[in-house]
Amino acid sequence: MNLDRRTLLLSASLTAAPSLPIIDSHFHIYDPTRPQGSPFPFTPNAPPFLPKDFRESAVPLGIVGGIKVEASPWVEDNLWVLMMIESEPMIVGMVGNLDPVKPEFREYLERYRKNKLFLGIRYGNVWKGQDLVAAIQKPECIDNLKAFAETGLTLEVANPRLDLIETTLRLKDKVPNLRIVLGHLQAMGLPAEPKVLEGYAATLRELKQRGVFVKVSGLYRPRNAGDVPYDVKAYKPVMDFIWDIFGEDLLVYSGRNRAALEILRAYFDAKSLAASEKYFWKNSVRAFRWVRRDSRQPTL
Repeated sequence: MNLDRRTLLLSASLTAAPSLPIIDSHFHIYDPTRPQGSPFPFTPNAPPFLPKDFRESAVPLGIVGGIKVEASPWVEDNLWVLMMIESEPMIVGMVGNLDPVKPEFREYLERYRKNKLFLGIRYGNVWKGQDLVAAIQKPECIDNLKAFAETGLTLEVANPRLDLIETTLRLKDKVPNLRIVLGHLQAMGLPAEPKVLEGYAATLRELKQRGVFVKVSGLYRPRNAGDVPYDVKAYKPVMDFIWDIFGEDLLVYSGRNRAALEILRAYFDAKSLAASEKYFWKNSVRAFRWVRRDSRQPTL
C-alpha cells in the first residue's frame, strides 16, 4: 500500500468514527510579517499562523477547542496572543512565557493571571538562556514558583530529555502543590541502554505518583530510510511504555495531524471509551483548568 492510499484510508476512517470531542492542547500562533518579526518558527519565510488558521485546520478533524502554547521568549507576546485569541472562542486559553528566574516575574504574573485565558507558563530548555535544570538551584526561582503554584495556574515543562525530566521530579518535591504538565514526552523515544531505561522508568513512575500530567502528541518515529510515517509498529512500544506507567488519568492529547490522530484514537479506543474521553479532552480540563467558550466544547 502506498502512502497516499494509506492516508486516504485513515482519513475515511476518521470521518466515519463516532463523534468524540477533542481538545488540541498544544499549538502555536505566530506572525513573522509583523513589523518586529517573530522568533518562531525557525523556518525562513514561514507564513503566519493565526486563530483563523487554527480553526480551519482543527474543525475538519473533530477538534472543538485548543490551548495555545507560547513559542516566543518575548514577554510582550503574552499580551499579543491574549489579544489575538480573545475573539476566537474555539481557543480556550494559552500557556504563556514568563521566566521564574527574573526579578520581574511576579509583576508580570499578577498582570496576566487576571485574564481567564491565561492558563499557565511554559519553561524548560526551549530558548537560549532558559535552563530549568540550573534554575531550580536558585532560591528566587523556587520562591517564585511557590507563588505561582498558589495561583492555581499550570507549569508546562518543555522539551523532554532525561535531565529535564529528573529535574521536574526534584521541582515537584520542592513545590508539591505545583501542577505540572510534561510536554511531548513520547518525542524522545526510549533509551537504548537498559540501565538508563530502568532509571528513566523509575523517574516517570515517581512523577506519576505525584500527579504530573503528560502530553502525548505527535508520534515518535525512528528516522531511518524507508520508514513509513505513523506506522503502528514504530510508535506502539513507546505508547505502551507511557500507558503502562501513567494509565488513563494523566495523559493529554495534542496535535492536528490526521493520520497520527487516527492511530492514537484507535490505540485509546482499544483501552476503553472512558480512556479515550479522558485522553482527548477530560484530562486537559484537569491539567489546565480551561473554561468552555464555545457551545461545541464539552464540560466535566
